[in-house]
Amino acid sequence: MTDARAALARAADAGIHCLPIPTPFQVGRVNTYLIEDDPLTLVDSGPNSGTALDALERALAAHGRRVEDLELVIISHQHIDHLGLVSILARRSGAQVAALDLLAPRVERWKQSMDADDAFAERVMAEHGIPQDVRYALLAVSQSYRSWGAAATVTRPLAAGSELKLRDRTLRVLHRPGHSPSDTIFHDEQRAIVLGADHLIKHISSNPLISRPLEDEANEGNEPPDRPHALEIYIESLRATRAMQNVELVLAGHGEPVTDPVALIDERFRMYERRADKIRRLIAEEPSTAYEIAQALWGNVAVTQAYLTLSEVLGHVDLLIADGHVVEQRDGGLVRFAVA
Repeated sequence: MTDARAALARAADAGIHCLPIPTPFQVGRVNTYLIEDDPLTLVDSGPNSGTALDALERALAAHGRRVEDLELVIISHQHIDHLGLVSILARRSGAQVAALDLLAPRVERWKQSMDADDAFAERVMAEHGIPQDVRYALLAVSQSYRSWGAAATVTRPLAAGSELKLRDRTLRVLHRPGHSPSDTIFHDEQRAIVLGADHLIKHISSNPLISRPLEDEANEGNEPPDRPHALEIYIESLRATRAMQNVELVLAGHGEPVTDPVALIDERFRMYERRADKIRRLIAEEPSTAYEIAQALWGNVAVTQAYLTLSEVLGHVDLLIADGHVVEQRDGGLVRFAVA
């Protein structure tokens, strides 16, 4: 038996079943998790599509369950492949919906939040050199993706550090921002299992996306929020996870389970150091915008990947600035980076 199959079998023995759901996105299937407990619980939902709903219904049926049997649906974070079906599932089953308390307003004000996210992203892209035609194309893509998500009412807001008690287990609610501002993991200390969503993924590094802060939800657009340093935030979250006790298995939001989280986190730290050094050498050649650095690293990527690569570059530049290797130079509304 492979490590992945053994890990999934261990999770199943603990009453946690992985239900992979198709998505239209490059990342592929999203892992939702059925927890056989009281209440009957589903962690994440898949995107809002008939294909995803059909796959989820068939996956539940394989375990003798129906959508109508669900009693609690947990949202791990704000991305549409993880929450798109939540409203439909809750309406059909009457299930409660649990999410980090800071995330609840964003889920409930879905359209307004997406509008604010797009305005925030447009400002970040303009400041860091993405041409106007690419920005317009990216915003059009964002608009087209919105239907994969949907608003939902959070009936059980969860405070970071609190306990979510089921009949046979207690899940510790841990806020781990970075990949998104709302990333939340759920630790079953007794079984040494973490439901990790996209916080830690085995086969790919979780991209710390530059995202509008959760605290901005109450701002109503009155004052543009500062750009968060997503990679620095994510590294702090990874350090917190690395230091956790009683963690032998992380059930990821995509791909295989993580059976050695400490080793994987250490490898990610080494990767960040290598990437930052490569970017430092590029900046040493001449002051550059983040978009120019991204093009030097990856060339003309697909429009759908332009914001991902921008986020990656800005994350590593933030590390270089924090270490004193790089400084930020502003020319009007445009930001360039130069060696210190």
